[in-house]
Amino acid sequence: MTNIRSVCVYCGSGNGIDPAYVATAEALGRAFAERGIRLVYGGGSIGLMGTVARGALSNGGKVTGIIPQFLRDREVMLLEVDELIVTGDMHERKRLMFERADAFVALPGGIGTLEEVVEMMTWAQLGRHAKPIVLVNVNDFWSPLVHLIEHMRAQAFIRPGLDIHFDMVPDAAAAIDLLTRHVAAGDDGETAVLDRL
Repeated sequence: MTNIRSVCVYCGSGNGIDPAYVATAEALGRAFAERGIRLVYGGGSIGLMGTVARGALSNGGKVTGIIPQFLRDREVMLLEVDELIVTGDMHERKRLMFERADAFVALPGGIGTLEEVVEMMTWAQLGRHAKPIVLVNVNDFWSPLVHLIEHMRAQAFIRPGLDIHFDMVPDAAAAIDLLTRHVAAGDDGETAVLDRL
């Protein structure tokens, strides 16, 4: 991985109860814009999705929104992005998000966010990609998932050779720093380690 030009962000279509979630989403979008990293995201204008996109756009960043037809109204499609793709279904949406991203970052969200980031972990586990996966653990939001993965390993459902590789950071600044370290790691697909599981 010599250059991260675009990052797919998975996050909620709601704001959650902790103001830190919104602040982190805005900071992440702004940081992408400042570093010339294109944001790839789910295309909505509400919740953390809208916040991260506006954080990038308001600071001159480039944003690709990818949204399925049936969610155009429910997630209130954000028309201000410079690239907007409407897909026929969720499978096409997820495939395009994967293809257009050099790395994946998960902010707090619901079951859809969980499903998307776990799918990327699964594909990496099966050797289908070596792109960085970063969980932004705002106020320990992702810690229960980490405990579940540790439990799966303890129960021998995650066995040697089937390890789950991802990184966990506390905030947007640390996510950007970690992605920069991934770039510095070289061309062999190996990634930097920071609280890696």
